[in-house]
Amino acid sequence: MVAAVSVPSQAQAMLRGRLCDPAFVHSALRSSPDTNYSKLKYLVSSSVSEACNNSVLLLGPRGCGKAAVVDMVLDDLNKEHPDAISVIRLNGMLHSDDNCAMKEIARQLCLEHQLSFSKMASSDDNTEFMIDMLRECGLAHKTILFVLEEFDLFAQGKQRLLYSLLDAMQSLTSQAVVIGVSCRLDADQLLEKRVRSRFSHRKLLFISPSLDDIQRLVEHLLILAKDSGLPEKYITDYNSRLTSIFSDKKFKGCLNSLMDADATTSNILRFLFRAVSYMDMESGFLPIESFLKALSSMQRQPKMDSLQDLSILELYILVCMHRLEDKEQSSYNFTSIMKGLRASFG
Repeated sequence: MVAAVSVPSQAQAMLRGRLCDPAFVHSALRSSPDTNYSKLKYLVSSSVSEACNNSVLLLGPRGCGKAAVVDMVLDDLNKEHPDAISVIRLNGMLHSDDNCAMKEIARQLCLEHQLSFSKMASSDDNTEFMIDMLRECGLAHKTILFVLEEFDLFAQGKQRLLYSLLDAMQSLTSQAVVIGVSCRLDADQLLEKRVRSRFSHRKLLFISPSLDDIQRLVEHLLILAKDSGLPEKYITDYNSRLTSIFSDKKFKGCLNSLMDADATTSNILRFLFRAVSYMDMESGFLPIESFLKALSSMQRQPKMDSLQDLSILELYILVCMHRLEDKEQSSYNFTSIMKGLRASFG
């Protein structure tokens, strides 16, 4: 017989699932017209519906949710215009070489439109094929969305890919949108003059959230809905205790400490995942101690942890090695360390 899963275990699994689901994490953005999600969706959807070309850059630090917002917008557009868009994804870490990028674009276009892909085609052939596909898709009222992650890496070298792509979009018959994603705020300044003149200069900045924004995000992620499938009394008690914790000074101090170190969404999610892992499984609730333990575990310094179990002799040896390095002695052996030990003991 399979043992029944306890209510606290179900709640913990549900909360972990939420924290690992980018769509749920950022779903609160859908309700506000001022978010980058709403702005990006309006820009891309209007480009699709009005059959026009466009380009935009999403700029912000790593972990702030740029890729998650792009995925949400693409998912919505796939539902709203299932036969009107085609998505091509490139990453500067993998495809910064122009020849490699052109080949990958050709491969994805062939896969998307059920065409045969030739691995032996030259870079010029792939470029010509991309231009032809832009024209054919434009005539068929289908928009090609190019998502370029690590956009700044495409701006290295001769920038042939960006020029070919943006230049092809100048044609009235083409129908495409370029979405660049980068952690460099000056990514557009890296573009050559000929490329910059073809870029629309639209930018969406992902800034660090405020304390109020973080608290709203935490509530969105941790508060249980009444239709979550758990007992109603448990949900009521759980939400009541959690709400009282949100107004606790210790919890607010915990959030402040977290934001001082790293205020990105990904860091908040790591913190909450650890807090959920420290859930009191006997009561089934998240006490304030869970959040304090989570913060403490994230503030650990590996070097300090590794020194805790060292003996006195081992600590002396490390001190001697450090003194030798201060004297700009980059290499040392046991004999030189022992001389330092003897000098220390007098």
